[in-house]
Amino acid sequence: MNFTIPSPLGFNMETLINTFDEFVFEAKGTPFAEFAQKRHDGAKKIADGAKQKGGTAMLTYYHFIVKLTYYKKAVAGKFDPKAATAELRELNKKLASLLKTFEPKDQIPFQKVMGQIEVVGELLIKHSEFA
Repeated sequence: MNFTIPSPLGFNMETLINTFDEFVFEAKGTPFAEFAQKRHDGAKKIADGAKQKGGTAMLTYYHFIVKLTYYKKAVAGKFDPKAATAELRELNKKLASLLKTFEPKDQIPFQKVMGQIEVVGELLIKHSEFA
């Protein structure tokens, strides 16, 4: 059904509503959010494939599965560069601590921290490029 909604101000309300819908869609589909969604999908595919293979591929699973939460947050528009910078510093401290007494049994925590460092750093870099 095609109709025009009258406006007391003389604007075509249908045009205003369509323009607002386009604005909201563009805000949701910002280049940063699109980037994060593509990276999320890729990380999920790798994590799922590694989990399915099992065995030594599980280290890859742990490395990539931790990235998903960060990408989801970025897609939702909740990425905070200041908080991410502080978290990156803490993750680097955690990595340094792991490396001081590193043993083969520490592979899973190591892979998780490395995955977190990668995703936080990557999002900080990309966020600054799109800002």
